[in-house]
Amino acid sequence: MKVHLNRLAPVAITVLALCLALAVVPAQTATSDQKGPETLVIDGGRKGNITLPHREHQQNLKDCKICHSIFPKKAGSINAMKDDGALKKKQVMNKLCLNCHRALKKAGRDAGPISCSGCHKK
Repeated sequence: MKVHLNRLAPVAITVLALCLALAVVPAQTATSDQKGPETLVIDGGRKGNITLPHREHQQNLKDCKICHSIFPKKAGSINAMKDDGALKKKQVMNKLCLNCHRALKKAGRDAGPISCSGCHKK
């Protein structure tokens, strides 16, 4: 199996950035006036919708920019960005969610699901 380092570099950089963001005190923290909804339901396509425990992520990550540097704080923004071509199918899941969950699990911390069925529910 031939491994192309130039393909792994973006993934490694993303994982490193997430780990660093979790390790330091973030610049923007979720305060009472920035709570947003308790949960978000995200269109997960054919595999089923995703109920994201938004408040739990805010409490654990403490930095809204980890996710919201990629997409705005607006309902439907992920689908709109996919429709516009700004996000590719599975980009958010593969580059953000799963990388972070795997990094946390590897570090021995509580982590979210790392399988499709752990998030997608029909």
